[in-house]
Amino acid sequence: MECVFGLVGNGFAIVAADTSAVHSILVHKNNEDKIMLLDSHKLIAASGEPGDRVQFTEYVQKNVSLYQFRNGIPLTTAAAANFTRGELATALRKNPYSVNILMAGYDKEAGASLYYIDYIATLHKVDKEHSVTAHTSLSPRWTGTSAVTCPLKKPLNWSRLVIAPPNFVIKIVDKDGARTHAWRQSVQDVTTASV
Repeated sequence: MECVFGLVGNGFAIVAADTSAVHSILVHKNNEDKIMLLDSHKLIAASGEPGDRVQFTEYVQKNVSLYQFRNGIPLTTAAAANFTRGELATALRKNPYSVNILMAGYDKEAGASLYYIDYIATLHKVDKEHSVTAHTSLSPRWTGTSAVTCPLKKPLNWSRLVIAPPNFVIKIVDKDGARTHAWRQSVQDVTTASV
């Protein structure tokens, strides 16, 4: 089970994702970063088939960079979310991507925002919190420090789930830009060669 969730606070947005790369019942990797930087003030987190997730998020990242290169100004978070929705809608009619996306960003005029885009190209601006796979109830009144220290530590201990993801990466975006906040790891990625 993959899990990506986020919340918007006063002047910031936080996105967290599990770090498991799975196929069926096999876990291939425990340190996969599913949150990508789109530009200095935007994050895109995705869950879904690993090939579709990587290919589509890289495609969006390169096109957002191309827009900024051609026009000299970056896309707003809302414009990047609408571009992403449009590309998913176009692909839906040809060769659909199996991805669900949370896009977080910070714009000078609009502040922090969070958008949810599902695999059938439905776009929603989310004001408080949202989860791609499991709904978590988080207070919208957190400050930057308490949002990371209080609610993000507690929901990550999901021992009641049948398949509980053990490791998470947490990234934050605010007026200072997008950055990795923490890796919460309880299982290390072990790569050993069998003889």
